[in-house]
Amino acid sequence: MPGCITSFRLYPHGQTGLSYLTFTSSILTEPTTPQPRTTSAPATIVVAGATGDLGFRIAKHLLQRGATVQALVRPGSSSKPEAIALRQLGASLTEVDYNSLISLTEASAGAGCVVSALSGLREEIVGMQTRLAKAAVAAGVPRFIPSDYSIDYTKLPKGSNRNLDLRREFNERLNELPLQATSVLNGMFADLLTGQAPVVLFGPKRVLYWGNPDQPLDFTTTEDTAAFTALAALDSTTPRYLRVAGEVATIRDLQAAATEATGEKFGLLRAGGLGFLAGMIKVTRTLMPATNEVFPPWQGMQYLHNMFTGLPKLQPLDNDRYPELRWTSVREVLASRQK
Repeated sequence: MPGCITSFRLYPHGQTGLSYLTFTSSILTEPTTPQPRTTSAPATIVVAGATGDLGFRIAKHLLQRGATVQALVRPGSSSKPEAIALRQLGASLTEVDYNSLISLTEASAGAGCVVSALSGLREEIVGMQTRLAKAAVAAGVPRFIPSDYSIDYTKLPKGSNRNLDLRREFNERLNELPLQATSVLNGMFADLLTGQAPVVLFGPKRVLYWGNPDQPLDFTTTEDTAAFTALAALDSTTPRYLRVAGEVATIRDLQAAATEATGEKFGLLRAGGLGFLAGMIKVTRTLMPATNEVFPPWQGMQYLHNMFTGLPKLQPLDNDRYPELRWTSVREVLASRQK
C-alpha cells in the first residue's frame, strides 16, 4: 500500500561543523600500478567553502598530500572554530569579498587549481561561483573544480531538481570560460543513510523506497569524496567529469547491509511508485515552499526521485583512477551508527 511521508531533509556537503573525522580513506598496502596521470609537486590550491563540512575535508586531504592550501573565507570568519582548525592544520586563510572580482582574483593568484565547495542557492551556486571562475581566469589559474558533488544532473530533465538545475546553469557558464574544468560526481553522500535520508529506517527496521527495489544507486561518503577531489585537484590530466561511487547498491543491497551492520533483520517498505512520489513532491512543495531554504523537505524528495528513476546513474565509474584510495562501504557507514 502506498505510504505518505510529508517531510524530510537531506543535508549534503555544505553543512558546517567539526564532525569531519567520521570516515577516513586509507592507503592500500599492496603495491598497485596507477594509470598514467600527472600529479603536481607541491601545488597551491585555492579552496572556496573550506569552512563547510566537505570543503574542510578537501583542504585536509590536500594538506596531507603536501599541497599549499589557500582557504577563502568571508570577512569576519577567520575566528570561527572551523577556520582556526584549518589554520592549525597548515592552511592559509584569506578573507575575501565574494562580490568583488578584484578580491577573488588577488586571492587566487599563483594557484594551480580552484576548488569550490560552496553551498547555497542561486547567489552562491551561480553568482559567487561565476565570479570565482572569472577571477581564476583573470589570475591565470588553469583549472577549476565546481561545487557539484552529486548524482549526474547532466542526464536529468530540467525542472526535476531545483538545486541541480542551479549547478547545470553554472556549469554552462563555466564551459564558456578558458578553464580546464572538472566536475566530481559522487551520487548520494552515504553518510546521510545513518538518519538524515529517510531510506534506512532503524526504528521499524525497514528500508523505504519507491519504484523498483533492484535499481542500482550510487553512494559515496563525504570523506571519500573529499579524498578523491583532493587528488583530482592535484592531477593536471583530469577530464571534464569524474564519476565515483564508494558503493553501487540496490534497495535490496541496503537491506542486506543494514541487517549485517546491526545484527537485526531489516525488511522492505515500498511506499509507492515513482508517480506517487512525484505527487508527494508537488503537494509538499505547495504546502511548504520554503523557497529560501537550501534543503527544504521537497528538495530531498526530488533527489531520491531522481535516483530511483535510474536516469542519473553514474557510468562509467572512475574509482580506479587513484588506486591508493580505499572506498567505504554502505555496511561500514551503517555500522558506524551503532558505535
